[in-house]
Amino acid sequence: MAGWSGRRTSLTIVLFLLPTIVAILIFNVYPLILNTYTSFTNRNQFRPNPDCANGLNGVLDPLCWGVFKAPQGLGSPYRLQSPILKNYSILMGTLFTPASLLALLKIIIILAPLVVASQVNKRLDRGLTRSIPSGAVWLLAIIALVILGAALNFFAALNILMSTGDFLIVVARTLLFVMLRVPLTFVLALTLALILNDKTLKGNTFFRAVLFLPWGASSVAILISLVWQFIFREQGVINQLLAALFHIKGPVWLNNPIAAFGVIVVADIYFSFPFFMVAILGALQSIPADTYEAADVEGANYWDKLFGITLPLIRPAILPATVLTSITAFQMFGTAYAITQGGPQTGAATPGATEFVMLYAYRQIFQLQNYGIATAFAVIIFIFLFGVTLWSLRLTHITRGVYE
Repeated sequence: MAGWSGRRTSLTIVLFLLPTIVAILIFNVYPLILNTYTSFTNRNQFRPNPDCANGLNGVLDPLCWGVFKAPQGLGSPYRLQSPILKNYSILMGTLFTPASLLALLKIIIILAPLVVASQVNKRLDRGLTRSIPSGAVWLLAIIALVILGAALNFFAALNILMSTGDFLIVVARTLLFVMLRVPLTFVLALTLALILNDKTLKGNTFFRAVLFLPWGASSVAILISLVWQFIFREQGVINQLLAALFHIKGPVWLNNPIAAFGVIVVADIYFSFPFFMVAILGALQSIPADTYEAADVEGANYWDKLFGITLPLIRPAILPATVLTSITAFQMFGTAYAITQGGPQTGAATPGATEFVMLYAYRQIFQLQNYGIATAFAVIIFIFLFGVTLWSLRLTHITRGVYE
């Protein structure tokens, strides 16, 4: 009787979970498997229909199931590539040649002092006292970085890597965008949160509501981004102000690779800072007032309290927000698409100056219809983001409480 009761409980649990399991298999696992398989095929706009007798096409592709009508392409049905990793080799280009690997090794060596400084500061923080200030450690790391960069010719190594193929160019530009956008967003959000946290500020509630509006507008980011495009056009608001106030003819901002990149960074900061600001503001309000009162008694000034009390105490709250903001920045699409469409172009058959990861994938799928290349790119990005996510979980300890 007890055994039957246990089996009935297990069966009940399985039946409750079955719809969720089926949904995960259909909407998550199956697309992932199909996407990975497609990355090894020559599927494109000329070969949209599968060769159902080749490879796993008959099992994985719904067009082989007789449910959907297969499109008629100009070429033969798509099949597995020969060699099998051709799509991946096209994306990676010459990344794995001796010259490129040597350039990559040089860049790793040049950036190594920053990693060492981070680990040294962590070890010093664990001690009861700090014998070396954190700023001194970072200063030494930056000096070592500059010396190594000059000795190993950092820019020459970087140029070699940037000429290897589309993948590294797109990912490097996206990472540069993230490294600029996230710290600048944090500084702006922290500044505004500190101001709004001042209880003597009149109209505090009004300013909080106004400053949160850009986050609400992010749901229609493409439409709002058109306004940003108008501001930076050749005859846009910025150039009109330069002409009216300083009699200067402004540049064509969106045709200059560096200027266009900067415009995208500024526009995306506008959409993203309210989320960071609210997270920091909530963390600030959780700090006990008597902590600052004790610091005042000890004679601490504003900067002592900011770096000695405020930032360390809000760190557990802002780390997850920083990770989430970094991931959303890496996946940014609407702002760049609306303002520059990935341009301006920097050369023939090369990604544009603002063609980030999502724009590159969009262009490969919906404009060029290179499904094999696009899915291979998606597989590599998935592996990269999966690794970053695992690292971020270890860094922020978000899931620690679940397993304790």
